[in-house]
Amino acid sequence: MKLKIFLLGFFLIVFHSCNSQKKEKINGLSFVSSSEAINKKHVLPVKKASANYVSLMPFGFIKDLSSPEVKYNSSRQWFGETKKGVKQYGEEFRKEHIKIMVKPQIWVWRGEFTGYIEMKSEENWKLLENTYSKFILEYAQLSEEIKADVFCIGTELEKFVMNRPKYWNNLIKEIKKVYKGKLTYAANWDEFKRVPFWKQMDYIGIDAYFPLSDKKSPSVSDFELGWKSHKETIEKLQKQFRKPVVFTEYGYRSVNYTGKEPWKSDRITGEVNLLAQENATQAIYNQFWKEDWFAGGFLWKWFHNHGKVGGENNNRFTPQNKPTEKLIQKLYAQ
Repeated sequence: MKLKIFLLGFFLIVFHSCNSQKKEKINGLSFVSSSEAINKKHVLPVKKASANYVSLMPFGFIKDLSSPEVKYNSSRQWFGETKKGVKQYGEEFRKEHIKIMVKPQIWVWRGEFTGYIEMKSEENWKLLENTYSKFILEYAQLSEEIKADVFCIGTELEKFVMNRPKYWNNLIKEIKKVYKGKLTYAANWDEFKRVPFWKQMDYIGIDAYFPLSDKKSPSVSDFELGWKSHKETIEKLQKQFRKPVVFTEYGYRSVNYTGKEPWKSDRITGEVNLLAQENATQAIYNQFWKEDWFAGGFLWKWFHNHGKVGGENNNRFTPQNKPTEKLIQKLYAQ
């Protein structure tokens, strides 16, 4: 009898230990910067959505795709895009035990795609490297100061990365001198296979706007079928580098044909399709959140003024005040 009790106790301890070692998923939201400081009333809707992480996104700006100067932390920027803003936002989220990824991003004037940033001379490449290093290292230092859990070293910068591999290797070494947390890079959905420095990262980061379906209003099954080949490619890369995958951004507009070119952000009047957004969100969760090699993701995007955004007539990315918000609340709580 004593042996049976001992064995039962032993198995319960082992079971509890195995469960406790199961890694918590990153159930994240991409928190959009605003012109003002935030407080508890702005954080509570994030908690209600069952999110345990947010990404904070300070911005640097360049004039055009061949301009070498990154301008940042300016008084002309919105508060949340600056160092002071990131620090204040981080402190508010920390109070509510929500973890943080700091994800500095470049904005090219007129919204041109950052993956095409490419200099026309060696001199300008050097200038870009100097200004980008200054930008990224200041936010790496700030991330260490606020104890950010993850730091993203760049977002969708394919031509910069591919043209200057030596620079990026050195930059990563410099970042590691000032920031001791986890590192990732946010590769575009069609770029991640070619990033040369995944070995030096803690996570393979992907902005997961993969094309999934040409249908006007795909079902969950349609979206899951669309994931098949992409998921195989992601899993192959994950096995090659043995690093967990995180979706540094993922999300869908509540619009017709949302699975056709999910990266598009141009404004469309009408064509609100709340079900398509909901189905796409359910499908990506079904396909990835159960995988041990998948770390989680950051839903694009979440605004601070919760009561005034989104809604049933909104066809943009935000899930706020739409059926997808309730779905995320349920999925992230699992």
